[in-house]
Amino acid sequence: MPKPLSLSFDPIARADERWKQRWGNVPSMAAITSIMRAQQILLAEVDAVVKPYGLTFARYEALVLLTFSKSGELPMSKIGERLMVHPTSVTNTVDRLVKSGLVAKRPNPNDGRGTLASITDKGREVVEAATRDLMAMDFGLGAYDAEECAEIFAMLRPLRIAAGDFEEG
Repeated sequence: MPKPLSLSFDPIARADERWKQRWGNVPSMAAITSIMRAQQILLAEVDAVVKPYGLTFARYEALVLLTFSKSGELPMSKIGERLMVHPTSVTNTVDRLVKSGLVAKRPNPNDGRGTLASITDKGREVVEAATRDLMAMDFGLGAYDAEECAEIFAMLRPLRIAAGDFEEG
């Protein structure tokens, strides 16, 4: 991935200065802008690693989730719930994995309206290879050590709880 030209200043810090001058001190503006930029950076880096496997990070996450299940298969509704995405997104993701031969779909015998997605042997091979590559590049977070990664996780947890991702307990 080509790197953009480096600026001689931090544009987010500059925007924060201008924001303070115009609307007052609002630290959350600089924080959200930094988070959004970090998300762009990380998604681009991770997608570049999984692209040779015919994956996006969303498809990779779905494959990993299937490997976490005991039987290698889950109902589509459970996939959406665990990945915290809309059912339409799950369908699109799984359908693309099916077209790639990485996942198979079949009717759920326990739910007449439901569908089960199951990882194929090819899907298992791909997820193992992609995981090795992602781990080798620290999922794009190589600028941080293990303690700092744990701090990032802890700092974002209250936001996720407030959004209703899960109940604290």
